[in-house]
Amino acid sequence: MNAIDMDKVRALESLPDDELENRIRAVRAQYGKDICLLAHLYQRKRITQLADFSGDSFGLSKKASEFDGGKYIVFCGVRFMAESAAILGRSDQEVIHPDPEAGCPMADMANLTEVQKAWEAIQGSGTVIPVTYMNSTADIKAFCGKNGGTICTSSNATQTFKWALERGQKIFFLPDEHLGRNTAIRFGISEKDIAVWDPEKEDGGQAGAYPNAKVILWRGYCPVHQKFTVRDVEHVRRFYPKSRIVVHPEVPKEVAELADAVGSTGFIQEYVKNQTEPGDELFIGTEINLIQNLAADYPDRKIHKLHRSLCLTMYQITLGRILYALENIENFERVVVPEDIKHYSRVALDRMLKLV
Repeated sequence: MNAIDMDKVRALESLPDDELENRIRAVRAQYGKDICLLAHLYQRKRITQLADFSGDSFGLSKKASEFDGGKYIVFCGVRFMAESAAILGRSDQEVIHPDPEAGCPMADMANLTEVQKAWEAIQGSGTVIPVTYMNSTADIKAFCGKNGGTICTSSNATQTFKWALERGQKIFFLPDEHLGRNTAIRFGISEKDIAVWDPEKEDGGQAGAYPNAKVILWRGYCPVHQKFTVRDVEHVRRFYPKSRIVVHPEVPKEVAELADAVGSTGFIQEYVKNQTEPGDELFIGTEINLIQNLAADYPDRKIHKLHRSLCLTMYQITLGRILYALENIENFERVVVPEDIKHYSRVALDRMLKLV
C-alpha cells in the first residue's frame, strides 16, 4: 500500500466543502455498492449526510458486514471502530480508515501488557470474568475472548454484568472506569465492593481491595465525557429549571446521578425523538457534534450542550481525508487485524451477541 501523500491531503482540505462533497459523490457513483461509507454519530453533519449509515460503532460494523456489496468499508470514526469493522466484516470486504492516526484516547489507555499484569495480580480470590467496553482495541477484545470474558456496549452493560456474575465471583472491567462504575451501581453493587486498578501505580494502587471486590475497574476515561461536572448540572438546574438533562454513561458518577436520564448515543437519539415534544428544552452531556446534529434535526426543540466537549481525534476525519481515501482506494492502507486477534475478538463478540 502506498504511503499517504500529506501535501495532497492538505491541498484537498483547503478546497470548499461543496466541491469536496461533489467529488466524493462522484467517486461513490463510480464504485456503486462496492463502497460502504460509515460515519459515527460524533462526525460533523456534512460527513454523516454522505454516509450509507450513521450510528454507533458496533451498529455500524454490523450493518457493513450485512451490506449488499461493501467491498470497501470506509469507516469515518476512530481506529478501534475501524478495527471492529475488520473483525466483523466478511472475507470479501476490506476496511479503510481515512486517518489511520485518529485513535481513541480511552481505548489506548488500556495497554495489553499492563492489562495482563493486572490480570495476573487479581487472580486467586474467586473466578474473575473480564469485560471490555466496545471502545477498546482489538487486542483487548481478544484478551477478553481468550479468558472467558466478553464485550459490552453502553446499551447492554447492565445485562453483561448479570451474565458475568452468573459465571464468576467478580468482574474485571475496562477501559472506562466511569461506565463501569455507573453500570455497577445501577446493577446494585455497593461502592465498597468496587475497586480501581490504576496502571500508573504499583500493584494497581489498591492492593488490599482487590480480593474482596466484586468489580475491579480499569482507570481509564473518555476525555470528551470526563469534562462534564456537577457544576454544569447545577448551573442548568438554577437558570433553566424547566429543562431536562440527559447524559452518556461515560460521565463521572456524580454527574450521572444528577441527570434526568442516562444512556448511550442511540438512547440519546431515541430520547429526543420519543421523549420530547416541540418547545421542550434539553441539555445533553455528550460529544458536541451529536448535539449539534440533533439540534438541526429537531429545530422545534431547544437542544443545548451541557458543556462544549469535542472529540479531537474524531475531528481528524475531514472531507478532504475522505476524498483522498476514496480517490486512492485501490492503494490506500487497509485496516488489518491479525487472525488470532480476530478469532478471539469474535469469540468475545459472539458471547455478547447471545445477550442481545
